[in-house]
Amino acid sequence: MPFRRRVPPAALALALLVAGCGAKNDEKAQVKTGPGVTADTISLGILTDMTGPFKASALTRMKGYELYLKQVNDRGGICGRRVELKQKDHAYDVQKALDAYFDLEPQVLGLLELAGTPMTAAIEPDIMQTRTLTAPASWAASLLGNPHMMIVGTTYDLDVINGLDHYKRRGVIKEGDTIGHVFVQGSYGDNAVEGSRFVGAQWNMKVAEQPIGETTADLTQQIAALKAQGAKAVMLSTTPAQTAAAVGVAAALKWDVPFMVNVVGFDTAILDSPVGAAVEKQVSVVTSVAPFTGTQAGPREVAAAFNKNYPNDKPAIYVDHGYTVAKVFLSVVEKACKNGDLTRDGVLKAFHDTNGLDTQGLTGALHYSLVGRPSSTQSYVTKVDRSAPGGLTTVEELFESELVKAKGTRAK
Repeated sequence: MPFRRRVPPAALALALLVAGCGAKNDEKAQVKTGPGVTADTISLGILTDMTGPFKASALTRMKGYELYLKQVNDRGGICGRRVELKQKDHAYDVQKALDAYFDLEPQVLGLLELAGTPMTAAIEPDIMQTRTLTAPASWAASLLGNPHMMIVGTTYDLDVINGLDHYKRRGVIKEGDTIGHVFVQGSYGDNAVEGSRFVGAQWNMKVAEQPIGETTADLTQQIAALKAQGAKAVMLSTTPAQTAAAVGVAAALKWDVPFMVNVVGFDTAILDSPVGAAVEKQVSVVTSVAPFTGTQAGPREVAAAFNKNYPNDKPAIYVDHGYTVAKVFLSVVEKACKNGDLTRDGVLKAFHDTNGLDTQGLTGALHYSLVGRPSSTQSYVTKVDRSAPGGLTTVEELFESELVKAKGTRAK
């Protein structure tokens, strides 16, 4: 009988551990890499407004990113690499954004955030050339044609259709009524008002449109005109300050009309303003991202992480937005890792192969294989509630209007 030397258990365990580490290191070495990826880190870029007019939402969204990145890094990162953020502030200035982008772009695998319509328009051509996967802080349908843009959720027009459908089913508006729509001209408002126009055509409703500029502060003329036209409800595709101005004018005119606001037009700071009570009484918010008080698994996970890591900070829906974008973006990076390709082309391939991504109720299931189509078509309807963390409570869970389905069919 041949002699077999007995290996001590401790030595065997050490050998297996070394072999396992060797396998992991081997796998790590075999992954193709590109810009923003080193042996130890994966860098993603943030190009946003940290000191300008939209700093409140940007800084809150950042907390959402950081919460999800912490979870990923705590479990070992991606492909054995720690995920880190490289941040640049453009203060809502196009030239600053361009300068910051050209400095940031070579250092990162992709852009986890690109904020601001004019900034996005200026930078978009280079994103096409460098093939950089980018998550814009926008839901404008005009971005859907760019295969490098990751829009997380429903576009503005579909949110409007879902919101007005909610009103119709509750008897707020009916066939033959007039609905008002105040909207900021540009990719945001121009896309949003398409939703009202579609509803008007389908339901025989008149749409009274009031276009405004991004810096318009006094909305007396617009709201007075809508009251004179007998609008039964008003859509607002505005900035938060303009939302407050519109509701303030309505209150001064003693016009108790319901307002439905696209989510980017709401900020909890409004509730601390002189028109806070009127906003709470008259405003609903339509959103493709769950509010902070959402009851599904995803929003509950965000709330628990936020309350643990930022116990002294006020929450807002933008925490959920940031967390969701990070969750979706990094799921794509993880898929690219499994495919052995952490180049920008490898990430784009993984992105376009992503379908039916479950965010556990933070948004509807997300689909990215069809360029030109929204990743989701479902919306939440929420009510402004100053007693709720984040200032919003859910009135209707994720749903899709039959009109959204009809619009999608026509777009094919």
